[in-house]
Amino acid sequence: MARKLYIKTYGCQMNVYDSARMADVLAPLGYAKTDSPEDADMVILNTCHIREKAAEKVFSELGHWRKRKEAGADLTIAVAGCVAQAEGEEILNRAPFVDMVVGPQAYHRLPELLAQAERHKGRKRLKAGATAPRLGVLDTDFPAESKFDHLPEALATPPGPVAFLAIQEGCDKFCTFCVVPYTRGAEFSRPPEAILAEAERLVAAGAREIALLGQNVNAYHGAAANGRIWSLADLLKELHRRHSAGSDAPRWRYTTSHPREMDEALIRAHGELEHLMPFLHLPVQSGSDAILKAMNRGHDAALYRDILRRLRAARPDIALSSDFIVGFPGESDKDFAATMQLVRDANFAQAYSFMYSARPGTPAALLPNQVAESVKDERLQALQELLREQQAGFNAAMAGRRVQVLLDRVGKKPGQLLGRSSYMQSVVIEAPTAGIGQMLEAEVTAGYLNSLIAQPVGGPDSNLGSGSLSDQEAA
Repeated sequence: MARKLYIKTYGCQMNVYDSARMADVLAPLGYAKTDSPEDADMVILNTCHIREKAAEKVFSELGHWRKRKEAGADLTIAVAGCVAQAEGEEILNRAPFVDMVVGPQAYHRLPELLAQAERHKGRKRLKAGATAPRLGVLDTDFPAESKFDHLPEALATPPGPVAFLAIQEGCDKFCTFCVVPYTRGAEFSRPPEAILAEAERLVAAGAREIALLGQNVNAYHGAAANGRIWSLADLLKELHRRHSAGSDAPRWRYTTSHPREMDEALIRAHGELEHLMPFLHLPVQSGSDAILKAMNRGHDAALYRDILRRLRAARPDIALSSDFIVGFPGESDKDFAATMQLVRDANFAQAYSFMYSARPGTPAALLPNQVAESVKDERLQALQELLREQQAGFNAAMAGRRVQVLLDRVGKKPGQLLGRSSYMQSVVIEAPTAGIGQMLEAEVTAGYLNSLIAQPVGGPDSNLGSGSLSDQEAA
């Protein structure tokens, strides 16, 4: 009898990719994914350490699964991801009922770790209020061999219309606010042959859009079998060469990028490659040179502005997104004003903004001149108001334009489908449910802060071919 696997994923798209690969690793052991956690035989919390109080949120979630064990469930509990990497021993000390703690570089070893955990199942069943012995299995090593060399080629479940493909992992930038170098390790780029093969499998399985992932994705420098080092531009050009023919050609994106790695070849690719989408997420974090230096970003605001200028010269219709941190230690009113001016100059289509919060073990947590919470909150509200104005304006300006929409999910109302435009906007379309997985041309009738309303060109049923997926197939 198949065992049921439930994975709860927090955080970034890399974690979404990792969760899918964990399901692939466990599928040969008879584990099938379920969306119903209450009847799962194994639960994996794939965690993220970026947000504030990330570890505490994990412990709160674990409390729910402890209750199931106390009630007599034969349940295997695993914690994976960046919180597992950063807090491995602490998790087992505070939650000894957890069976496995697995770092993001070790999940390919899940079958072996699961076997070790099963050998510990001889312990007494938990009773309410009882203290479990600390028998959980811990693997947070950074192995010499890449995990990607040990992942199965077979996909446990079809990727759906939108798929993720990890090409690079880790970070050597050491921004003073960031935990990624400590939880994901040094920068590593997969060989191009492995990426091209995985892309072939995803396209064959029905993916219509593929996002290339990495903590510093544009720092990609994969070594081919012949010794040649490929850049991200090289990789995108080869993917485009192999998969650009025909009406089913997939769309391509990449995230997340660093300004220091936006070389001229990659910028030119945005103007040369038809199926590389006109949208780029390029975090800057601050518009102040003093704060950028304190963050150890390795670039100034002028370089960032110049990159945006060159991108728009290469692809005039490109839409841009970014990340911002307000209230970084030492940030003055003048520094914050510089950030606001950069936002006005850039005119982002969308962006993410956060108040600075200290991460234990990062250099910024030890910096003097920590900004008061009330000041951080006031600045964040002002920044978000400006960013909302820009996003709403970008979306409103789409009214009357035609966009290519990839339909990927069912809407809340009957006959309503949701999809993504080339610019990463959420698009609501009145169309039959048979259109899931289909690419169609639609005319935007209205643009709002968080979505567009559109109609298929030629009417509700236009451009929806017989090759589209049914609800059941898309699920």
